[in-house]
Amino acid sequence: MEYRKLGDTGIEVSEIAFGAEFLVERPYEDTEVLIKACEANGINFVDCWMSEPDVRSHLGKAIKPNRENWVIQGHIGSTWQNNQYVRTREMDKVIPAFEDFMERFQMDTLDFGMIHYVDQLDDYNEIMNGPFIEYVRKLKDDGTIAHIGLSTHNPEIGLLAAENPEIELLMFSINPAFDMFGVMDDIEEYRKEEAYDDEFSSLNPVRAQLYETCERNGTALTVMKGFAGGNLLSDETSPFGVALTPVQCIHYALEQKGVSSIFVGVKTVEELEESLKYCSASDEEKDYAEVLKNAPKHSFKGQCTYCGHCAPCSSQIDIAMVNKLFDLAKNHDEVPASVREHYNNLKFNATDCIACGDCEPRCPFNVHIVDVMLDAHDLFGF
Repeated sequence: MEYRKLGDTGIEVSEIAFGAEFLVERPYEDTEVLIKACEANGINFVDCWMSEPDVRSHLGKAIKPNRENWVIQGHIGSTWQNNQYVRTREMDKVIPAFEDFMERFQMDTLDFGMIHYVDQLDDYNEIMNGPFIEYVRKLKDDGTIAHIGLSTHNPEIGLLAAENPEIELLMFSINPAFDMFGVMDDIEEYRKEEAYDDEFSSLNPVRAQLYETCERNGTALTVMKGFAGGNLLSDETSPFGVALTPVQCIHYALEQKGVSSIFVGVKTVEELEESLKYCSASDEEKDYAEVLKNAPKHSFKGQCTYCGHCAPCSSQIDIAMVNKLFDLAKNHDEVPASVREHYNNLKFNATDCIACGDCEPRCPFNVHIVDVMLDAHDLFGF
C-alpha cells in the first residue's frame, strides 16, 4: 500500500480507503471482518456519512482497538429521522445527530468533520453564513474535530470550498464518466443515460480547474463514487458501453491532480481484494486509455484525456499537462491568472516543442499534439 499526504494537513493516508456505505442493515460480524481486512492490507482511512445507528456503532466498535492507526471522515448534517436518513441544516437535528456519531464511534476527537453533501449554491451560502458553520467552527475550537472538510458532487461548489481556507479537505465524485459533465447541482443527473452524449468527450474544464485548485491551495482531495455506483464495472451499465476494472477506475482517480485517496465501497472482503489488486497491478492493468479509445458509445478521437501515453518527449515537455492547461485556458476571454502561473512554472512548455511528431503515434486518441503545442504557444505567449 502506498500513502499520500492529505493536502497541507500533514496527515498520511492510504491511497485506497474504505467507504462504509454498504454496511447498512448488516450484522456487526460483517463490519469487523472488513475492518480487519483493511488493517491487514494497510488501509488506514475510512469515511462514514451514513446516519443509520447500527452502522456507526459497528464501525466504532470494530475500529476502537486500533483507533490510533485510523483517519476518520465523519459527516455533519447527516441525520436519522423516523428510521431513515435525512440530510438537514436544521441545527436542532444536526447537533444531536453529530453527538450521536461521536458517541457511537467512542471517540473524543474526529479527524475530519465533513460538512455533508453540499451541491447547491444557496445551500453553500446558507451554511457559510449561518449557524451551521458557527457550530462547525466551535467543534474545531473545542478540539472535537481536528479539521474541517466538505463533500459535494458539484465542481462549482468544490471550487468555492477549495478557495476557502477554512475547508481543509474536499470529498468529490471523480470517475471517467462524471468527469465529462460540467456543473450539475443534482447527483441524479449523472445517472441518466441520455446525459452521456457526444458533447461530453473529454475532461470538463471546470472539473480540471477544481483539481488544479485543490493541488495549488493545499486542499486535500478525496474521491467518492470512483466506480460511478458500480456502473462503470459492467458493459451493460457503463455509459461508455464497455466496462472498466476497479483497478482502472482507481488509477484514473489517483492520477488526477490533488487527489490523495479514493474511497471504495465494498460489501465483502472479496470485493475489497479486487480493489487491492491496484497495489500490485502492472501499468498495462492500470491503463484505462485503451478501454476509452474503443468505447462504442463515444468518440474520443482528437480529444486529449491527459493519460500520458504520449511520453516521453524529446524536449522533456509534460505534454499532458500542457494540454490540460491549454484546455483550461482556451475558453476564457483572458487566460486565468492561476492557469498562467502554473504554465509559467513548467520547466518546459509549448515553446520548447520542436515539432518532431514522435509523440503523436503513441497517442491512443489521435490527438494532433504538434498543433496543440502551436496553439498553446500562441495562447500563452513567450
